Amino acid sequence: MNFTDHFSKRAALYAAYRPHYPTALFDFVAALTPHHHVALDCGTGNGQAAVGLADHFDRVIAIDASSEQIRNAVSHPKIELRVARADATGLAEHSVNLVTAAQALHWFDRHLFFSEARRVLSEDGAIAVWGYGDPVLDLPKLDATLHHFNRGTLEPYWPAERQILLAGYRDVDFPFIEVPTPHLELTTRWNLWQLAGYLRTWSATERYVNAHDIDPVNEVERSLAVEWGDPQASREIRWPLYIRAGRL
Repeated sequence: MNFTDHFSKRAALYAAYRPHYPTALFDFVAALTPHHHVALDCGTGNGQAAVGLADHFDRVIAIDASSEQIRNAVSHPKIELRVARADATGLAEHSVNLVTAAQALHWFDRHLFFSEARRVLSEDGAIAVWGYGDPVLDLPKLDATLHHFNRGTLEPYWPAERQILLAGYRDVDFPFIEVPTPHLELTTRWNLWQLAGYLRTWSATERYVNAHDIDPVNEVERSLAVEWGDPQASREIRWPLYIRAGRL
């Protein structure tokens, strides 16, 4: 199966402008397994999830099929970064206690990934996959402008796989003994420039640029500035978080 790379060209932006996961998420996933020797984070991107896992596990193996993402990923003494596919990790059987995929499951061949997860997980191991949906701004007019950009201007440029994420991964066949998950969300405070940087990490933005040779974020940034006020002032931004977790 060929690897479709949606992110390498914007890996540096991805590393700089992505929201962080709540600590409660990592408390939850760490509690899924009694042992905390090795965690495997698949499709690690810039390594945000791997850093959170490192607070709970002795060792984190963070893999991504994109060498550019690995090159831009965070450095951490507990994290071993590798270029590898989620369905071909190269790890030994039953060698990890937890497998995770953060904001990545919808890009995988899920049947092959889940088969690989079952192969590398220890007998009492667990798996957790999660992703976040569309951002919500704290002022209705701002949120409407952003929604129009996301679901209007960029809608034809989103890869089809994103619909799997926006459905909360609920339609994904999950071949594990599923466990209840907490209701969590991502929250941050960004100024207008930080938000614009985040919008430039979107794969749909890159596709739009490739098609038109114009950065569409410039226009939406100007539109947002009308209601934002001081562009250096921070505003609250929220994302719904979708989680599925299970054991063998």
